[in-house]
Amino acid sequence: MSQPYQAISDEKLMIKICAGDTGSFNELYERYSKRILYYFYRMLGNSEEKAQDFLQDIFMKIIEKPELFNPKKKFSTWVFCVAHNMCKNEYRSNGVRKIVENHEDLSAFCINSKEEKEQMIDLKSFTEKLYKELDKMDENHKTTFLLRNREGFSIKEIGKALNCSEGTVKSRLFYTCKKLASKLAIYQPLLRN
Repeated sequence: MSQPYQAISDEKLMIKICAGDTGSFNELYERYSKRILYYFYRMLGNSEEKAQDFLQDIFMKIIEKPELFNPKKKFSTWVFCVAHNMCKNEYRSNGVRKIVENHEDLSAFCINSKEEKEQMIDLKSFTEKLYKELDKMDENHKTTFLLRNREGFSIKEIGKALNCSEGTVKSRLFYTCKKLASKLAIYQPLLRN
């Protein structure tokens, strides 16, 4: 009896995709589509339409040329490397470097008291300012920050995804965090809580 797709590693799913298994593709799409969509959204000026287009493109690449993936490598690192390269190409070809206000949907939180409401306003303000400042940075620093803090990648995984040394990753993270801390110093009391 075969394993359910949920129990199969990403790398083995890619091997099955090479053999034409559509169920494996569907499972990988379920695992990664939201994460990659968010990444594209952040990297492409918060454009939902462009993020959707890029998401479709990256999964079309997986369908059309699954053999480009080396199953000895980690799939998550590889797919975010492909996504990063797609964004770099977009920056080069279209000069996509504008600052766009972020509108995080924080409505899912229940607000019961005046103090909670004030904290929520502070959190929303902090989040908007954080992404506004992050959007001002070059794509390498922004990508490094998002892969570490949004995707939870290790330093080593980020280095592989971005094709740079671990020292470079650490340097980018240090620079980005230092710059964000200085730009967001007004929120220090919130950060301590």
